Amino acid sequence: MPSQSANAVQTGNNSAMISNNHGLKELLLLNFTGISAQGDDMKHALAIPIICAALLMAAAPAQAADCYADYKAKQNNPLKLHYGVIQIRGACNKAAAQGEIQSRIAASGWTLLNVMSVFGPEGLQRRKANAGPYYLRF
Repeated sequence: MPSQSANAVQTGNNSAMISNNHGLKELLLLNFTGISAQGDDMKHALAIPIICAALLMAAAPAQAADCYADYKAKQNNPLKLHYGVIQIRGACNKAAAQGEIQSRIAASGWTLLNVMSVFGPEGLQRRKANAGPYYLRF
């Protein structure tokens, strides 16, 4: 029996191909275009926590910059005493403030007697009058 078409290709038990998809390489059988959008979402999902973490780390030094301590110091020959307020650059606690204050006031011949307290910017105004010329001097 002669073939129905000269261009027909034999495939298995069928006498002719049912469909020809050789010319459709550019078209996708299934639509996978959503995968790249999901990949972009994943990039954003990772970027947001990274940005938040970076902002929190950047905020930590800014928070330390808003740390202050009030202290008492003395100078010998002749004996002088003063009460002062100083901005702390390091850790915001009494132990860390003690070493920092001593090193900063020692250059002017003062010896630290006591760190009274460590506080934030909200406590500056009520200590300003008592500290006088030693308010944020060092």
